[in-house]
Amino acid sequence: MKHYSERITINAQTRFGRPSIRGLRISVYDILGWFASGMTKQDILSDFPELTEEDLQAALSYAADREHKILVAS
Repeated sequence: MKHYSERITINAQTRFGRPSIRGLRISVYDILGWFASGMTKQDILSDFPELTEEDLQAALSYAADREHKILVAS
C-alpha cells in the first residue's frame, strides 16, 4: 500500500480537524470505532460504499503510526 498520507487528510473545516479519509466526513476515529464495535471490513464497506479497502488500511496504518509515536513520560 502507498503511504497513508495519500488518503488521510486533516482540515480544520472537516470534522473539527480530525484526520479524515480523503476529505470525506468519515474520520479515522470513526473507522477505528466501527472495528472496535465488532464490524468487519465487509460490514463497513457495505454500510459506507464511498470507502475502499485501501481507505480502511490507511486508517489502521495511521493509527498504528500515531501509537508508535506516543512517548511515555516518567
